Amino acid sequence: MNILMTPVRQHVADEQVGDIGAEVRRGLRSLPLSEHVRPGMRVALAVGSRGISCLQVVVHSIIEEIAQLDGQPFFVPAMGSHGGGTAEMQRTIVEETGLQPDFMDVPVYSSMETVQIGATPDGMPVFLDAHAARADAIIAINRIKPHTSFRATWESGLMKILAIGLGKARGAEEIHRHGVVQAMPAAARVILAKAPVIAGVGIVENGRHQPAKIAVLPAERIEAEEPVLLEMARQLIPKVPLEPLDLLLIQEMGKEISGLGMDTNVIGMWRRLGGPIDPLFKVVAVLSLTARSHGNASGVGLVDLIPQRLRDAIDLDATYTNCLTSGNFPAARIPLTLPTDRDVVRAALASVGDEDARMVIIRNTLNLDRLWVSQPLLKEVEALPTLQIAGEARPLAFDHEGALIQPPEFVAGDTDFM
Repeated sequence: MNILMTPVRQHVADEQVGDIGAEVRRGLRSLPLSEHVRPGMRVALAVGSRGISCLQVVVHSIIEEIAQLDGQPFFVPAMGSHGGGTAEMQRTIVEETGLQPDFMDVPVYSSMETVQIGATPDGMPVFLDAHAARADAIIAINRIKPHTSFRATWESGLMKILAIGLGKARGAEEIHRHGVVQAMPAAARVILAKAPVIAGVGIVENGRHQPAKIAVLPAERIEAEEPVLLEMARQLIPKVPLEPLDLLLIQEMGKEISGLGMDTNVIGMWRRLGGPIDPLFKVVAVLSLTARSHGNASGVGLVDLIPQRLRDAIDLDATYTNCLTSGNFPAARIPLTLPTDRDVVRAALASVGDEDARMVIIRNTLNLDRLWVSQPLLKEVEALPTLQIAGEARPLAFDHEGALIQPPEFVAGDTDFM
């Protein structure tokens, strides 16, 4: 195999919040928080499983504001059935976001126990995490972005974390059984009306996975204002701007990256929902599963090829729990599995000569400011003002076990590419 790959930088949306902490504090004071939190009140901070880059700073600022009012904050995992649907693993996932027990001495109360707090107009029962239900106040924190499985007024964001996240496995199952597009916002409305939700902190990220917008919304404005933030997020999502491709090679997938491990807004919604093939990536292959997924490979069924090392990392119980809860059975299918990364690339390009292969390597679907592209794509790269060649071409290389040698531009902490 003799394929030359060239590093390319993609200029993505980079507008960014200057002082994250100040922005959060400003929003909380404008509620004002002091009208909702009194001394001794217990405040549940609902956090999910996604890898939000500014989460620790946002949460730190919220805790400081609550502490000034002598409130008692605690964390609640708001992640539906993630973590294999167990309280222990959901606690672990929260702690892996950096919110360990010693983070400002704020405890994590993790349980799969729920209480029914009401029902939607069509009779669907609505469930809420038991710890959150017993709190005096709830603040939901989540990234707002297009969903990987549907298009609607509310997708991934505050309404979802309230209804599905805080609904735990039981609530998430009910919502998916009734149809997420209608049932999710309906359940969120019940929670907003009956639970002590005081605010939601919505985070919109730019193309570099940094906060472009942080909105502290009082509970009564979440439903109306979240769609505006969703549209902003939709405009900021970066894509792979080259097609058709013979192979899109993704180095990693994971639950902290996207609910389906990869963002279908990047690899193609058609892979989840059917319909027109857009974008035209003939083969999508993924090489590894992130450690923070804890074996949950929900979404792996959307790709074509994987190596044995990814297959070995899959925890079927965790994956099946997530996919059974969501009713997304195809997402748990195991793709054609080959012994090594080298075998995956060879199979994907079997009908194409090395010199003609149209191939792009990305680290994951969240970080798209760095690409590696094959030689036949360079003229298209030069014609696109958003792309810039950022180094010399290098042969695609594998180690003695057939694993892809990671492009140096993808190594954590590397700055040469910037």
